[in-house]
Formats: sequence, C-alpha cells, structure tokens
Amino acid sequence: MSDHRPIHAPRLPAPVGPYSPGMGFERLVFVSGQGATDPATGTLAGDDATAQTEQCLKNLQAILQAAGSDLQCVLRCGVFLIDMSEFQAMNAVYARVFGDHRPARTTIQAAGLPGKGLRVEIDCIAYVPASTR
Repeated sequence: MSDHRPIHAPRLPAPVGPYSPGMGFERLVFVSGQGATDPATGTLAGDDATAQTEQCLKNLQAILQAAGSDLQCVLRCGVFLIDMSEFQAMNAVYARVFGDHRPARTTIQAAGLPGKGLRVEIDCIAYVPASTR
C-alpha cells in the first residue's frame, strides 16, 4: 500500500479546484501552487510582486510545516510570474526568505493565474527530515 496522504494547513484558504494544497509521499512533500492570499483577510497580500512573493512563501511554509517539513527542506520551486519584468522584485524576496539555501528553481512568465490581481504563484517539492517523521 502506498504512503501518500493529502496535506492541509490550518488557517489557509481552501483550494480553488479539485486538488490538495499538498501531497505527501513517504518523506517527500509536493505543494500545489500557492498564490498570495493572506489567510487573515482572505484577500491578496498586496498588488505587487514583492508583497505577493512574500505571502506565497508564507503559504508554502504553512503547508510544509503541516507536513513536518519547512522551507529549508525545499528541493525545487516553480515560480510563475504574470510579468517577467517583476523577476528582480520576486527574486529579492525569494533570496531573503531562503537565505543561503538554494533549491533548484524554474521561473516562467504565465499568460494568466487563477485569481484577479494575482501576480505570483509558487509551488515546491520538499522532504520531511528523518528526525521529524
């Protein structure tokens, strides 16, 4: 029998479609793309790439922590931007939040994202440290 399980973080909004916010398989954690909805207000954290990247990463972190992981265990991120001219703003927040940890990453410009005003969406793959499982 497989060891996959859905992962839901408290205080985050429900997904907008038929998918889990995260899926765990053995020690791996696959986190669905997270937008910049602030769970405290239910609205976007801001209207620019800086504020939205910050909130996307907070939302990722909440799901990872619910799975027993954290941002320092991220192996790969996918970053989706509405406008590649916002790459530097996104990258500055991303670099600050991840610090010296440098997961593999792909960044693309998307034709659209699901949510009015959404500028950034980020997904990731991480692992659960053996000591916390």
